[in-house]
Amino acid sequence: MYVAELQELVSVEQMLGQALSRMAEIASHPSLKDAFERHQRETVAQDQRLRAILEKHGVDHEAHTDQAMQALIQETAKMVAILQGDDLRDAGLLASAQKLEHYEIAAYGSAAALAGQLDLRDDQRMLHDSLEEEKRADATLTALAKGEINQDALAA
Repeated sequence: MYVAELQELVSVEQMLGQALSRMAEIASHPSLKDAFERHQRETVAQDQRLRAILEKHGVDHEAHTDQAMQALIQETAKMVAILQGDDLRDAGLLASAQKLEHYEIAAYGSAAALAGQLDLRDDQRMLHDSLEEEKRADATLTALAKGEINQDALAA
């Protein structure tokens, strides 16, 4: 179960990295664009951490496709297609990005808990590092939503 969770997280990070690049291209608000680009770079590091853990255990990292993340990314694409105007589109991108972050927070939390139960302390620490990065990314998005993005969308 632990290995399967890690393999799915590799899939999550690969899909999210691509999605964040597209979202950064679409976003019009400079702070939102910057947040997506910054988190995309973190995603690369998180993917490398996961691959290192799997390699340490002698396990293939390409075994699973995370269908939940796939569906969330498809919903993001639908949202972007529906919303008209930069301000509304940015608010939709931000809301979609938070759904993606919350899924990652849950996935990393579960994987870190499993690592702890298996007494894999190095794995747990690495997974916890990624979990904290996800929480910070979510906090950044929340601040953008409250401070600028949603107010601009409301005024549009």
